Amino acid sequence: MNTTNLSPFKRTIVGVQFLFVAFGATVLVPLLVGLDPATALFTAGIGTFIFHFITKGKVPIFLGSSFAFIAPIIMASQRWGMPGTLAGIIGVSLVYFVMSLLIRLQGRKFLNRLFPPVVIGPVIILIGLSLSSSAVDMAKDNWLLAGVSLAVAILVLTLGKGLIKLVPVVCGIIAGYIVAVCIGKVDFKDVIAAPWFALPPALSDFHMPQFELKPFLFMIPVAIAPVIEHIGDVYVVGAVAQKDFVKDPGLHRTMLGDGLACLVASLFGGPPVTTYSEVTGAMSITKITQPQVIRISAATAIVFSVIGKLSALLQSIPTAVLGGIMLLLFGTIASVGIQNLVQNKVNLNHTRNTIIISVTLTIGIGGAVFSYKDFAMSGIGLAAIVGVLLNLVLPHPKEEETEK
Repeated sequence: MNTTNLSPFKRTIVGVQFLFVAFGATVLVPLLVGLDPATALFTAGIGTFIFHFITKGKVPIFLGSSFAFIAPIIMASQRWGMPGTLAGIIGVSLVYFVMSLLIRLQGRKFLNRLFPPVVIGPVIILIGLSLSSSAVDMAKDNWLLAGVSLAVAILVLTLGKGLIKLVPVVCGIIAGYIVAVCIGKVDFKDVIAAPWFALPPALSDFHMPQFELKPFLFMIPVAIAPVIEHIGDVYVVGAVAQKDFVKDPGLHRTMLGDGLACLVASLFGGPPVTTYSEVTGAMSITKITQPQVIRISAATAIVFSVIGKLSALLQSIPTAVLGGIMLLLFGTIASVGIQNLVQNKVNLNHTRNTIIISVTLTIGIGGAVFSYKDFAMSGIGLAAIVGVLLNLVLPHPKEEETEK
């Protein structure tokens, strides 16, 4: 099926449907880190339009809130507050800009050398496991609600078909929310009081982030995994659309578009955005890969962001319902890291690979901290830097060189 055969009405329906595929994840991130979901929808829509402008409207990608930054944002906000954290997210966009320039000048081989699967795999695992205790803490607030949302999400993942299989988060939250309403765990006061039309805080109370060096430096290493994920997603989208987006409009343009979208998101008080594999999956099922349909999704996200009652309804979701989803979500992210190692055939019989993975995981999970005077780095960021350095320093075994 091709969108050139669809009427404008049908294109709109498909575009809205694609947004719902990404909706759960897009609003879940701000709910977990203490940001406004309406702002996240607004920045996702604006960010997607920016991306399409930079990529000449050729790449059918939707940008939504990134899960990779949940743990770092929570950690940073505890240390420097949310205004400082949002300023730190500017560092994320800087990484994208630098990578875009390097790809433009050196090509993708440089990135493969710097961030091979043996480095990226354990970093993704850390992203998933770093907040495992937080997921349990949220879920134990009400194990019934957490259990219902978790069970429904798992059932949708295992038994669902077609597009329904792509929205397990949405289905799990809806089921948990319905049970919460039935047992009196939802307060609708704020929903009733909320206006139907309300500008998101990003527009109604705009203020520049308070720049601080520490959160800025803290966030920079965390961007490594999303950058590599971005490259993989561009290749996948190209395969689905049967086009080579790496060449036209070019990987450097997609990277620049993602970076500018992250920058705008931080300036408006939203979470960093990233390419959404969920929407790519929906395109694969529907065989609709035209960029204009994705732009309809972006426009719909902006429209949803100004519906005041929708924002209030999202914020009324009980903590335990979100906790149940997190139990599955963070484990799934960790499994993607393992998948990354397996699919790229990382040989764990090589001592070099074992050392890189082991040290990276131990530093990240163990909570190691590197500090010098006023500078400090810890968690995922520190682990990622150590992994990169070990990969550059440790010699390759002779048999591996022969394979190459």
